[in-house]
Amino acid sequence: MIPVTIFNGKEVAIFGVGRSGLTAAQALQAGGAEPLLWDDSEKGRAAAKAQGFAVADLNSADWSRFAALVLAPGVPLTHPRPHWTVERAKAAGVEIIGDNELFCRQHRAEGSRARIIAITGTNGKSTTTALTAHILSASGRRVAMGGNIGTAVLALEPFADDLTYVLEYSSYQIDLTPGLHADAACLLNITPDHIDRHGTLEHYATVKARIFDGLGPAGVAVIGVDDELSAAIADRMTAGTGVRRISVRHPVTEGLFLRDGALVEAVWGKDAPPVKLAGIGSLRGVHNAQNAAAAFALCRAIGLSREEIAAGLETFPGLAHRMEPVARIGRVLFVNDSKATNADAAEKALASFDDIYWIAGGIAKDGGLAGLESYFPKIRRAYFIGAAAESSAREVGGGVPHRISGTLETAVHEAAADAGVSDAAEPAVLLSPACASFDQFSNFEIRGDAFRTIVEALAAGKGAEHEAV
Repeated sequence: MIPVTIFNGKEVAIFGVGRSGLTAAQALQAGGAEPLLWDDSEKGRAAAKAQGFAVADLNSADWSRFAALVLAPGVPLTHPRPHWTVERAKAAGVEIIGDNELFCRQHRAEGSRARIIAITGTNGKSTTTALTAHILSASGRRVAMGGNIGTAVLALEPFADDLTYVLEYSSYQIDLTPGLHADAACLLNITPDHIDRHGTLEHYATVKARIFDGLGPAGVAVIGVDDELSAAIADRMTAGTGVRRISVRHPVTEGLFLRDGALVEAVWGKDAPPVKLAGIGSLRGVHNAQNAAAAFALCRAIGLSREEIAAGLETFPGLAHRMEPVARIGRVLFVNDSKATNADAAEKALASFDDIYWIAGGIAKDGGLAGLESYFPKIRRAYFIGAAAESSAREVGGGVPHRISGTLETAVHEAAADAGVSDAAEPAVLLSPACASFDQFSNFEIRGDAFRTIVEALAAGKGAEHEAV
């Protein structure tokens, strides 16, 4: 944990008693502050009391006593309307920040030389964060990874000059971190998302671009330029900041781009020898090529060699439930993409494989399977499960051979049997549901874990050698 001493002897209000809120309270208390916690849910308040923190209704509190309000990132700051704690804080002239702002201020207060890599984007930020941390660790560097992924930022290792923090930022967290400063920062892409919390797509893009505000002249900005909003941000960057553009659609003159399945680093318009991505199962697909390009550029920005990065790419295990290669039984590859809870997410997986035995279904999202029609020719057979099974079958109609499997276990067994007798060189049994999980599983992680367990039992029952890939 990182003790936060910048509010020593002062009272700090904390609203939102989730992972980040409790950790912020611990860090503030360890640094001599007096945190006062509240949550709209009884469960959150009970969790705070169980850890011995002072809990009081901030609605009736004297806000003049607080030095700051630490707000959970899931709480509305501006849209659709500010949360009542935000209005109370503003009326009292109390600054509103998040746990990442505490981290950044403490980093500055201690004069730490620990490096910070900050990563955001509508899509791919978790994979890029994990991949960047993996490459650094594989090269022998000390790394602490967290933020919006995994560990709350203040629960990471204390500052040390030989440590590099690799941090994922959501737009909500950026909004609450006005003092964000990084040695290298990345914006992968911007597509419509969270508009209910930002009002307009343009404001959402403005918030995302703030990840670069604290870079300074020595900082490096890595920006995906394959969407118009991100490309415009790259074009507006100040001349004093090093900008590395990344693209999977066209060459760039300063940065990374994809050519013939390999990453090409361009420096002052001169291309370095390509680094191949082919054969790296955890980085299949064009979307993962963008993630790899971003991680490559970030690692180069803080001094890694091309050889160190290439070696790290080859050994990346991938993230659980995100196009995760689970096992291979004979010729059949089993892939867990349970995180794909809508059609847009499932599209990336369907684009990455041929000869697909597709397991989909759950609770349908708005739009259902619309937009996936161009991938139907790649699907040998679909196996629909859960509440959306019947409606999904109607959507694909005669365009895709399909079965109503009902349950995940039935679907895996049926898909494995069909894939096992196919004539494809590498048939893929792909769980990419394009639906929420809540009809049969409490979250997508449990759904993905169930898929893995079923596949492992299937392999054991066949007495087959199977390997994680």
